[in-house]
Amino acid sequence: MRRFWQRGKDADHVSAGEAAAAAAAEPSPLPEPDPAAAAFFDVDNTMMRGASIYYFARGLAARKLFTMRDLAMFAWGQAAFRLRGTENSEHIGSAKEAALTFVAGQRVAGIVRLSEEIYDEVMADRIWHGTRTLALQHLDAGQQVWLVTATPVEVARTIAHRLGLTGALGTVAETRDGVYTGRLVGNLLHGPAKAEAVRALAAREGLDLGRCSAYSDSINDLPMLTAVGHPHAVNPDAALREHAKEHGWPIHDFRTGRKVTMVALPAAAGAGALAGGVAAGIALRRHYRTN
Repeated sequence: MRRFWQRGKDADHVSAGEAAAAAAAEPSPLPEPDPAAAAFFDVDNTMMRGASIYYFARGLAARKLFTMRDLAMFAWGQAAFRLRGTENSEHIGSAKEAALTFVAGQRVAGIVRLSEEIYDEVMADRIWHGTRTLALQHLDAGQQVWLVTATPVEVARTIAHRLGLTGALGTVAETRDGVYTGRLVGNLLHGPAKAEAVRALAAREGLDLGRCSAYSDSINDLPMLTAVGHPHAVNPDAALREHAKEHGWPIHDFRTGRKVTMVALPAAAGAGALAGGVAAGIALRRHYRTN
């Protein structure tokens, strides 16, 4: 080993470095920005396997901020909703109440910090590589890429930041002096609300929605998908797959072991999935406060 390093002293390091630099391929020119176009991606089962809010709850449970019993009932509620495949105003109302129960009195900075930690621990390896590649293609084309999700905006922003995307549109909770008040600004960002968010962002950013793209797995996101000129179905549910076929939309399916995934990873199909899981958690939390 000593003789090896001795020989290295006599080598022409400068020539080696110059030759390597000369042989390197010139970097590809950056694309011209396309300020009038953007891509909008749903999160749960589109960008990520399963439900982001479920994984956030897992992280809270690991920190003893959310009991394992809550988590088990949360997961069961999501699975039951997925199999039932229906959604109504009661589900959405329960989801809203559950979200407000949890965040009321919490500091925004604390939730942001937890979102970052939990993403790195349990969400990062659940990103669909195929969907992320689609998002990167839009970025490479000089377009903005936004996540659009019913997940709290603090969690959604963390996911977007970690993926190198432009930003995120998510459910917004009211704050005062850096503390959540326990009220939402508007309602859950779900269904038609996603389309309204996309339109509002387009107006702010000067986007031409006819040149924009949208990606989702759920028929519940039809308002957002039809608000743009280039809708795509990603890992679609049966209703969205049928709709996409009828209208000639591109279909991207990155799932393997589809049946196993649906059972093993509780999956959100909009706000109702969240509601199905947390309704029991509301009752338990009330029970804890009473006792």
